[in-house]
Amino acid sequence: MTSGSPIAPEDATTPVGFSRHDHASCVVDGLSAAEVRCNREGLRFTPVRRKVLEILLQEHRALGAYVILDRLRDEGFGSQPPVAYRALDFLVSNGLAHKIERLNAFIACAHPGETHAPAFMICRMCDSVAEAQSTPARGALGAAARATGFRIERTVVEAEGVCPTCAEKPAEDVRA
Repeated sequence: MTSGSPIAPEDATTPVGFSRHDHASCVVDGLSAAEVRCNREGLRFTPVRRKVLEILLQEHRALGAYVILDRLRDEGFGSQPPVAYRALDFLVSNGLAHKIERLNAFIACAHPGETHAPAFMICRMCDSVAEAQSTPARGALGAAARATGFRIERTVVEAEGVCPTCAEKPAEDVRA
């Protein structure tokens, strides 16, 4: 990675999220990329949408809508669930965030503005998440789809395991 930012890795196939990096730069770069994209595409990047993205960028773990809502409330934004859900819907539908189905939670996109099929590696111990790009249309799934005449429009790959930080912990600290 260059500049320590997971938003613009040198190699877009490198998973983003488990490596150590300048996290302050990560947040600033992610918000800047979102602002540029929203301006370019004429999207309304409202203060609550910006704050929700900032909250997601602050951690490399998926956050549930109610955790986000609590943080919005602490920052003086609305306290009703639709406030968080509308902002999350905007971010997901515009490729600035992803929903992690297994956790029913959300994470900022590590590759905003790029057309990609995300693959998530989810640590079963700390719930941190790294995002990589997958190419299911070219792999075994793509071959099966082509063989049956199926056209893949969207995929989400979620793999559960142990992140490097948790793998380094002593065995007695590891939960099953």
